[in-house]
Amino acid sequence: MQMREVKAKTILTKSRLADYCVNAYMGCGFGCEYCYAQLIIRKFHPGKKWGSYVDVKINAPELLEREITKVKRGTVLLSSVTDPYQPLEKKYDLTKKCLEILQKHDFPVSILTKSSLVVRDIELLKKFTDCNVGVTITTDNNKILRLFEPFTPEFSVRINTLKKLRESGLRTYAFIGPMLPMDPETVADNIVPYVDYVFIDRPNYSQLWKSIANRNKLDFSKEYFNGTKNELAEIFKENKIEVKTLF
Repeated sequence: MQMREVKAKTILTKSRLADYCVNAYMGCGFGCEYCYAQLIIRKFHPGKKWGSYVDVKINAPELLEREITKVKRGTVLLSSVTDPYQPLEKKYDLTKKCLEILQKHDFPVSILTKSSLVVRDIELLKKFTDCNVGVTITTDNNKILRLFEPFTPEFSVRINTLKKLRESGLRTYAFIGPMLPMDPETVADNIVPYVDYVFIDRPNYSQLWKSIANRNKLDFSKEYFNGTKNELAEIFKENKIEVKTLF
């Protein structure tokens, strides 16, 4: 993987997903085939395969410390076009450093990751007055997972991450999206004990994943997604867990 250190011009940006977002990395070492972010970022790395490069914004904490004093208090999402706890975070600590600044200024935060590295920062996250931490779960089938997410943690690791976050007293959620072929009962039953709420979404941007689905004869039909969504939602509702479907 190609990694380069860069200096960003800004780090705290307005977002449609929250009031603001912070992306301390551009590109992602997890390399998920379906990720929409590659459509946004590929112009900076023309011709390079998604997952083969990451730009590390080494001045992200410095920028955030300056920019946060100039904006109205609001919820900050980490992150919108990258995973804030991808492997390089273990070396650079940029997400952690940005969280320390956000906590000092009492900004609410929402985190979404596929990585168990987030548990490293549990004690810091517990200091926030308003903090939600989510783990993305796409399937319980690790063979299918590897087709679409070559370098991400397996299903059991993600469930264990949710478990540790929940047991620490944090408010937690699962983002089940994009739904890959799965056993919905297994996925839901494993998630139920460890979340306050759940998002469910299907894959978008078919040009990114359709060839993989066809080559492996996987069912990505409208009927599959609607049926799986309904099965998941029914189990969560039976357990009084709020469900938000995005399609």
